[in-house]
Amino acid sequence: MGHLRGGKEEAYQALAERLSRFPVGVVINDTLMGILKLLYTENEAAVGSKFPIKPRPLAEIADLIGMNEEKTGALLSGMAEKGLVVDIARKGTTYYMLSPVVVGFFEYSMMRANGANISELSSLYEHYFKDKNVVEEVFGSDTKIFRALVYDRYISELVQTEVLDYEKAESVIRESGGGGLSLCACRHKNYHLGKPCKFPMEDICTSLGRPAEWLLRHGFARRAAVDELLKNLERSYRLGLVLTCDNVIDEPAYICHCCGCCCGPLQAIKDHRVSAVQPSNFLPKIDPDACLGCDSCVDACHIGALEASQSAEPVLNRELCIGCGVCASVCPSDALQMFRLDEAYVPPQNKMAQLTNIAVERNRF
Repeated sequence: MGHLRGGKEEAYQALAERLSRFPVGVVINDTLMGILKLLYTENEAAVGSKFPIKPRPLAEIADLIGMNEEKTGALLSGMAEKGLVVDIARKGTTYYMLSPVVVGFFEYSMMRANGANISELSSLYEHYFKDKNVVEEVFGSDTKIFRALVYDRYISELVQTEVLDYEKAESVIRESGGGGLSLCACRHKNYHLGKPCKFPMEDICTSLGRPAEWLLRHGFARRAAVDELLKNLERSYRLGLVLTCDNVIDEPAYICHCCGCCCGPLQAIKDHRVSAVQPSNFLPKIDPDACLGCDSCVDACHIGALEASQSAEPVLNRELCIGCGVCASVCPSDALQMFRLDEAYVPPQNKMAQLTNIAVERNRF
């Protein structure tokens, strides 16, 4: 296995350089190297550094790393159990792809309640994702990883008939046929940092369709039928959580139930003014005659897109707002309603930037 020989540092450096070649890559620094050394053995790092961009069958991976198929299969199975590799069955063949950082090994490594070095790993993740260069790399590209789902029940009756199924979390869940529920990776990280969130951590993040089956198979989620997923959604409405999903129209893989105190993309918007989430097609409109000036909407906004003003009604920062509708859900006088933007949503054309998404990846072969 001469391909795996060489210094330990060289193996992890080569892995970091491979991860940087994803459309949504990594910033290579000491913190990232610390994360990789906690997640990967030296052997796994050497193998990961050899992975191609696109999913490949076992025989091709074995040939690339110079190892027989039996040993390669055993190694890759172990990496898949840790969320470092995604193994996808398609037409009788299993394909393997290296997990990126997001959506990828960050979420998978934090989706289990227990794990080796979980507190140290949480601290490293916290430090890494606070780096402005990392925020720009992971969340700042023109094609966003995530898009916001509007609270469609608060859309004005004037445009209610224009709401499409892909814009409605409930429709997305019903059409999926069921999926899984798992720990919130972001809240789990903060829990181990001594910053427990007031919002639910367990059985909250929603996975759908074939990606859910992968998470279920490897123990990252538990199975949930449509009815339970809808109850979870209703709880998030009541709590005023921001709903986001992967930035595709057909068959989204994940629905995240986000808060501004823990969620990486929302913190990127709030703290760094980085446009980390594709906004919905809606914006809140405030009726000044109905507004009580209570600032409930200001307090409820997870990204600070609404600010109190000297006049009765708050001021909306249209550039910051992602059109989630949380503000409208807490208004005691129904002074806020969601109205459609002038231009319809245009799905991203940069397919390479969507390779980080298993929902897209599974349809490529």
